[in-house]
Amino acid sequence: MNSGIDSAPLNRGRIFIVTLMALFTAGAAVSMRAATAVQMQSEYLAPLGAATAGERLATALGAAFLGFAITLLLVSAVLARIGFGRALAGAAILMTAGFAIVAGAGSLGISTYTGLLIGMVVQGLGWGLVETVINPLTSALYPEDRVGRLGILHAWYPAGLVGGALFGLAIDHAGLPWRWNMVPLALLCVVFGALALREKLPPVSASTDAPVTPGEMIKATISNPTIFIWVVLMMFTASTEFAPGQWLDVALTQIVGMRGVLVLAYVSGLMFVMRHFAGPLVKRLGNIGLLISSSFFAAVGLFALGGANSPATVLAAATVWGFGVAYFWPTMLATVAERYPRSGTMVFGLMGSAGAACTYVVLPYLGAIYDGAKLAAAGGDANLAANAQGAQLHDILTAAAAASFRAAAVIPACLVVIFGIIAVADRMQKNL
Repeated sequence: MNSGIDSAPLNRGRIFIVTLMALFTAGAAVSMRAATAVQMQSEYLAPLGAATAGERLATALGAAFLGFAITLLLVSAVLARIGFGRALAGAAILMTAGFAIVAGAGSLGISTYTGLLIGMVVQGLGWGLVETVINPLTSALYPEDRVGRLGILHAWYPAGLVGGALFGLAIDHAGLPWRWNMVPLALLCVVFGALALREKLPPVSASTDAPVTPGEMIKATISNPTIFIWVVLMMFTASTEFAPGQWLDVALTQIVGMRGVLVLAYVSGLMFVMRHFAGPLVKRLGNIGLLISSSFFAAVGLFALGGANSPATVLAAATVWGFGVAYFWPTMLATVAERYPRSGTMVFGLMGSAGAACTYVVLPYLGAIYDGAKLAAAGGDANLAANAQGAQLHDILTAAAAASFRAAAVIPACLVVIFGIIAVADRMQKNL
């Protein structure tokens, strides 16, 4: 894969920096899509029909998650044939191509909406390749400290979210065209893709304690139905993190006197710091103990967000929620890697796909609860349109936000019980 340097020793630190850069870029791309959504809607979608512009925009943004899930599901089992370096280079190419397609969606000789969808899917395919590679690559680099290193690695996703959001605000403040958001991201893609090809990387088989072929991975996965319990749990943990994060700006901006997206940036910064300390926490609590604690804090934080009515109470509740969700993703991945070593990279793909798919499952549910609670508080659609103004509108939106966040809190509350049962089962098995 990297001819000419096969005899060179692995530089773990330098390779790890490449993975951090790749995930930072992916996170920044997510916040870039959010930061430019209004401009894309205005330029690309409103001319196609104002009544459907919002729905079309949501579909386009969701297309990136679709591409993400597809890549994880299809590539994970054959990653050993591709290799870490070529896969990361492919991710860089796809993400850069996706940025270019979105930027030129109106001049590709196809419908603008189709071009936008294609660009978003291609970005998502590149994002999925990043996620496909970085988890097993980190496991291969640090078999003695997988949870700790995966925690540090995944700290750079929220760092990317913050960085992309701040850069987007700067571009907007400077009055530059929204397409400028994509320039630094494309440059980062070029850098991490080139570095991935230059470095000598470990074989994919080194990512687990029991190296296996793609066929053996598939067989091991199918023959272990309990894996799919963890896949479902991954949907629950990921939805606890991602869905409320996407909902913060919609639900909170008009009722607490600050932009909800600033709360997301704050929580992302908090997660960046906390994920650097996953290793010591796992040594103290164990994987399942950390998941139980995380679920508890996430449930309390979401329930508290449902009652927040000022910037101070929102930040307090968001802090508790952030403490809860900070460790979900890396700890879940590390746990299945340790429990199902013969499933290799395929189990990473299944888990990541489940996490991406959660966006389709939970967000529409939260939206339906929000809309239903809003109509109920207003006394019906006619009253909402005719009479909801000022303080009355504030009360209606507060009730809707409370209903949606408290409904979301049910998910981590259930996880406390489920992970508790798993902890008891593990203890009983050890005592046999």
